[in-house]
Amino acid sequence: MSGQSVQVKIDDGIAYVLLNRPEKMNAINYLMFSELDRAIKNIKSNRGVRAVILSGAGGHFSSGLDVKSVMSAPMQAVKLLFKGLPGNANLAQRVSLGWQNLPVPVIAVLEGCCYGGGMQIALGADVRIASHDCKLSIMEAKWGLVPDMAGLVALRQIMPKDQAMLLSLTAKVLESNEALTLGLVTQVSETPMEAAQQLAQQLMQTSPDAAAAIKLSINRSWTASVRSLLCRESISQIRLLLGKNCKIAAARQLKDPQKPYQDRQSGW
Repeated sequence: MSGQSVQVKIDDGIAYVLLNRPEKMNAINYLMFSELDRAIKNIKSNRGVRAVILSGAGGHFSSGLDVKSVMSAPMQAVKLLFKGLPGNANLAQRVSLGWQNLPVPVIAVLEGCCYGGGMQIALGADVRIASHDCKLSIMEAKWGLVPDMAGLVALRQIMPKDQAMLLSLTAKVLESNEALTLGLVTQVSETPMEAAQQLAQQLMQTSPDAAAAIKLSINRSWTASVRSLLCRESISQIRLLLGKNCKIAAARQLKDPQKPYQDRQSGW
């Protein structure tokens, strides 16, 4: 599953996805876009994966788009932005939105710089754990661009509109503690990878069907109408009650609540 710029390792139910261009501070070129997109698709089809930890090599998450690389090959820029219909996600958007579409929790470990496109990718994760020295920025405006990698899908759910507007307009670089106060990150830790692994282990103690249904309901209904939310809750609960993992969860709570689930059985 690993490529030249994205490494994927699956260990004990956790898929470790590593942005691996440390010499470029993990700047995102066309190859990384393609390999991230492929990694997301492969993880989605692997029922043995129960959680994902996304990180960057060399002490940085990502410095953002490798502008020089992408702009030097115009056809690559076209491929990144092309979509069959305006409402569909293109390649640049799938590497952020794709994490939300996985039926398992995705935890981003943010260290060093997390700028521009790197921030957009991290926004696709369900949880963002940052190191104390991490610096974050929605930096596209600095380059005369609009954030266009679907990060705003998550941004509108995690912070007030005026704060999101201000960060996007100013391209301000935030310290991790300020990002935590604004809701841009979930947690700040001295050891973010260790914190991510502990959280992943905790999340793997619950039913994979329930985890998938909770993630789907929150992502799809957070800004939807009340009627849509109520409908999705009811449909999800009926499917869970009819599935075997609900019975397994009940039995485990009575007998061995610490025993982990071995694989993901859900079709969510």
